[in-house]
Amino acid sequence: MFLSQGGMRNAVVWMLSAVVPVMTTYAAGNHVVPLTELHQRAVSASETRQTRLAGLRKFFSSTPVQEALRAVRIDSGQVQQAVALLSDEELARLAARADKAQADLAAGALNNQQLTYIVIALATAVIILVIVAR
Repeated sequence: MFLSQGGMRNAVVWMLSAVVPVMTTYAAGNHVVPLTELHQRAVSASETRQTRLAGLRKFFSSTPVQEALRAVRIDSGQVQQAVALLSDEELARLAARADKAQADLAAGALNNQQLTYIVIALATAVIILVIVAR
């Protein structure tokens, strides 16, 4: 039993009309991220960013860092404003470096000259990253 072209076309249309909705429902169930998960990820990313910004504000506000910045005539207010403009990746790298410098300073592993060099490097990195981003 052979179908004519019109009959074949109708058979294909009917088959596709039955298969396509089933496949799209199946695919949608596997590829759609739930809204609650998206919200949770956004909140988590925002909290992480705020924590890093707070840590960097604390670092750049500390007395030894303020003295080091004054010694080389870098305005700490401008540095702190520029920090807020960094991307999440840049902010993460800078926060890690600042945390390491702060830990080394607390442990007595850095002298004033070394701290000054580190602070100059961090402040310069912030300024350069902001300039490049614009």
